[in-house]
Amino acid sequence: MEKARPLWANPLQFVFACISYAVGLGNVWRFPYLCQMYGGGVASVVVSFFLSMYYNVINAWAFWYLFHSFQDPLPWSVCPLNANRTGFDAECEQASSTKYFWYRKTLNISPSIQDSGSLQWEPALCLLLAWLVVYLCILRGTESTGKVVYFTALLPYCVLIIYLIRGLTLHGATNGLLYMFTPKLEQLANPKAWINAATQIFFSLGLGFGSLIAFASYNEPSNNCQKHAIIVSLINSSTSIFASVVTFSIYGFKATFNYESCLNKVILLLTNSFDLEDGFLTASNLEQVKGYLASTYPGQYSKVFPLIKNCSLEAELDTAVQGTGLAFIVYTEAIKNMEVSQLWSVLYFFMLLMLGIGSMLGNTAAILTPLTDSKAISRHLPKEAISGLVCLINCAVGLVFTLEAGNYWFDIFNDYAATLSLLLIVLVETVAVCYVYGLRRFESDLQAMTGRTLSWYWKIMWAGVSPLLIISLLLFYLSDYILTGTLQYQAWDASQGQLVTKDYPAYALAVIGLLVASSTMCIPLVALGTFVLRRLRRGDPAPVA
Repeated sequence: MEKARPLWANPLQFVFACISYAVGLGNVWRFPYLCQMYGGGVASVVVSFFLSMYYNVINAWAFWYLFHSFQDPLPWSVCPLNANRTGFDAECEQASSTKYFWYRKTLNISPSIQDSGSLQWEPALCLLLAWLVVYLCILRGTESTGKVVYFTALLPYCVLIIYLIRGLTLHGATNGLLYMFTPKLEQLANPKAWINAATQIFFSLGLGFGSLIAFASYNEPSNNCQKHAIIVSLINSSTSIFASVVTFSIYGFKATFNYESCLNKVILLLTNSFDLEDGFLTASNLEQVKGYLASTYPGQYSKVFPLIKNCSLEAELDTAVQGTGLAFIVYTEAIKNMEVSQLWSVLYFFMLLMLGIGSMLGNTAAILTPLTDSKAISRHLPKEAISGLVCLINCAVGLVFTLEAGNYWFDIFNDYAATLSLLLIVLVETVAVCYVYGLRRFESDLQAMTGRTLSWYWKIMWAGVSPLLIISLLLFYLSDYILTGTLQYQAWDASQGQLVTKDYPAYALAVIGLLVASSTMCIPLVALGTFVLRRLRRGDPAPVA
């Protein structure tokens, strides 16, 4: 007899698994970024494989920062001395201590993607550790994953609540919250704002990767999937807003701290240059005194003027950062200025690890479920061996991202491996269910499973609104790529201590094309192959043209 399929121990494990997968790093670093900017099957396996190759590198970086979080002082809180020990490192002074630790100590980044550099053994070891943790979590299938998701789903909320309490008590937190909740009404007329809002929900829920389908396949047929879909969606969206409140309270503290530090430097400069009495010059009368000094001592003021920085709280808050920049630069810059900074650093990077591992469980499930269900593979290899091989292959390929140019390749995979591909996958899935399999048949299946009839809302959304929305997103992305022209990337310039824009070389553009094509072409190729095989089985000759 065929071996019974393993099931979740209880429905709560399935819900937690979905939440743990859906609520990931995007809720912490992409949704707050969008608020800041705008105010407010077969192909699935390939996409999930691409995602797993680079996504676990984030967990490796989180491990790296977590290990360094126990040092006093934090290694990214101060610049190191130069070779002569006569001052600070020049690159660090040009950038900042947090940027220097990220780009030089963590990534040891090369000046361009053409300069691959050598393998960085410390990040490589962290990557091996990250994959070992994932393997141990998926080793026994739902038996082990079902227990892990309790931690990966719940612990991030505990840390976020702790951070919320701390964030709201920080000096300048209200500046960040006011910035977050102040709408930019002019952005309502910007179609890109709506497109980005739609794609945020789309990718945050993890649609098209196959992970949610893989998790759902371990449910009883009578499971109320409709209710669980609503619960996961609401929790995912609520978490994005909740995480944004935490982020902007800390972001407001960081912006206020930088703004006031800038003002203090200007005050000290003018006080020393014009021999003013200590305490005479303050933030409230700074502009008035600057005007007085400029008119009374024009010659002396003109010499000092190039050294006077233009301090602006609004400019600090307007600095838009997402992704690794928000996770490993902005947060660390805020953490280093907190009291008991080691504690907050450990909590933060432990939370990142839980979020990342939870998402990785979903990514690997999307790969392993079709492989273990395949009799051709499972007949020869046990589940543990299949899981080990998948982790080993992903880890081996992921070592590319620990090269000195690895971060540039990470950005390529992050930007192009799962964007157009996912939109096409979900569009085909929606059309296949609603118009090939048939909406009425699908409705009867759901009624047989849940015991409830399908409301008109779901029918309209699935058959009409969703396909139109996905097609609009596809057209937007295609037009955006065409209008953009030559694709570019941000390279680190050590001499300037900042990122500069460069064009991708031809071979990088070829890799981008292969990433997009390798997943999207699975659908028509498999469809064509299935059609030809069926015709051959019937004994009919395959059409030549």
